[in-house]
Amino acid sequence: MDLTLIVVLVIALALFFDFTNGFHDTANAMATPIATGALKPKVAVGLAAILNLIGAFLSTEVAKTISGGIIKEDDMGSLAPELIFAGLIGAIVWNMITWLLGLPSSSSHALFGGLIGAVIVGAGIGAIDFAVVMSKVILPALLAPVTAGLIAYGATKLAYAITRRYDGKPDGRDRFRHAQIFSSSLVALAHGTNDAQKTMGVITLTLVAAGLQPAGSEVQLWVIVTCAIAIALGTYMGGWRIIKTLGTGLTDVKPAQGFAAETATAATILASSHVGFALSTTQVASGSVIGSGLGRRGSKVRWRTAGRIGVGWLLTLPAAGGVGALAAVVAHLGVIGIIIDTIVGVSVIIGIFLWSRRNEVSHHNVVSEVAHSGRAVKIKRNPKPKKKVTS
Repeated sequence: MDLTLIVVLVIALALFFDFTNGFHDTANAMATPIATGALKPKVAVGLAAILNLIGAFLSTEVAKTISGGIIKEDDMGSLAPELIFAGLIGAIVWNMITWLLGLPSSSSHALFGGLIGAVIVGAGIGAIDFAVVMSKVILPALLAPVTAGLIAYGATKLAYAITRRYDGKPDGRDRFRHAQIFSSSLVALAHGTNDAQKTMGVITLTLVAAGLQPAGSEVQLWVIVTCAIAIALGTYMGGWRIIKTLGTGLTDVKPAQGFAAETATAATILASSHVGFALSTTQVASGSVIGSGLGRRGSKVRWRTAGRIGVGWLLTLPAAGGVGALAAVVAHLGVIGIIIDTIVGVSVIIGIFLWSRRNEVSHHNVVSEVAHSGRAVKIKRNPKPKKKVTS
């Protein structure tokens, strides 16, 4: 296959991954304000889309981690665009599966897993810089949710201590709903600074692998613009299934909790973006929600849902890596392999989408009651009253 054609195909697939990243991670910023009623669902995702777009222009440190960190520079010459194509298929398929399940897994780790699996098949395990993977991917994945959870726990305790005079008053802490508009907006902005850059890094990596850009060079402006637009569009679509799980499936979120969780999430993501950590914003948001649930007296964390999310975190890297590796094996067949990968990938995506329509979750029912398992459930409609029979 012509090199230019495969590069265009990889860039298109990378932008589609960026789109899935947007709707998969909308919940990170907007699940709690939707759950507390601080923002209406459609307004929330619209605001998140705009701020994701803006945030994508604020930094490129994470993009540099992906384009020039995970894969050793000496092995860049053996990295074919076909391998990046295969890695993206692994990431997208896993994103779609977890979206169908309403599981807030990490789009970031899906991307890393897919790329690592494909590169190991095509260039060997020695091409992966595991020191960078450990320091900028694995360790942040372990520490960031705990850190965000502790911050959210402390912030929730502080918020309720300061407003103790409102104990027993159902609307006493409603002012936190207004504060949530600011804190959730900050999370959306932070998400753009971190997650949009991952696709920028992939596209830059593709250009370097194809010899169209020197290794170690800056991310080009057109890459930043297209990635920003793609993630914003995906965010506006709204990942309603995951919003439902994260907003009401982990704990019953009150306005003060939501504000504390969002503040902790934003602070952790912004700090990580500044130093180039390719953080899982989903893990940070989940950790913050759990921390805020533990911080409010009388609140109950649904540990069964948290356990499902934890299993998803553990499976993401190896599962996406396995799909990416399999796609790379097929891609090695040449043009026919790329065609097979494309057909199978598109078929899986369409199949998952059609399956999701059997139990649709949208902005109309996203704030309805959630089963304790965290699975998306349909709204239970009140039965029509029976007509009285008069004698």
